[in-house]
Amino acid sequence: MRIGDLSAATGASARSLRYYEEQGLLASTRSGGGQRHYPATAVERVSLIQSLLSAGLNSAAIHDVLPCISNEAIRTPWLADRLTAELDRVNKQIKDLHRTRDILTGLVEEYRVP
Repeated sequence: MRIGDLSAATGASARSLRYYEEQGLLASTRSGGGQRHYPATAVERVSLIQSLLSAGLNSAAIHDVLPCISNEAIRTPWLADRLTAELDRVNKQIKDLHRTRDILTGLVEEYRVP
């Protein structure tokens, strides 16, 4: 499928798809005219990439874990440790956001004009 078809199927912009390819997260072949062509499995791969991005992983982290997630044969304890580190990072962000929310709530209550 061409880049426009993959974009329509996944909701990812063509620019994002090219970025994923530059980062080594997605692969395509090129036609004689230079157009990108993706296999049907690219839809599922892009969905996984988007899920990992939404979970807060950056493209370098996704590059590290994607081969293990995509291929059950190479799943290792390292993958669980790497994902646990990402989970710990997200949990810290949540804790920090809760603290920020509490501070802002207190400030709003203190400075609210009756």
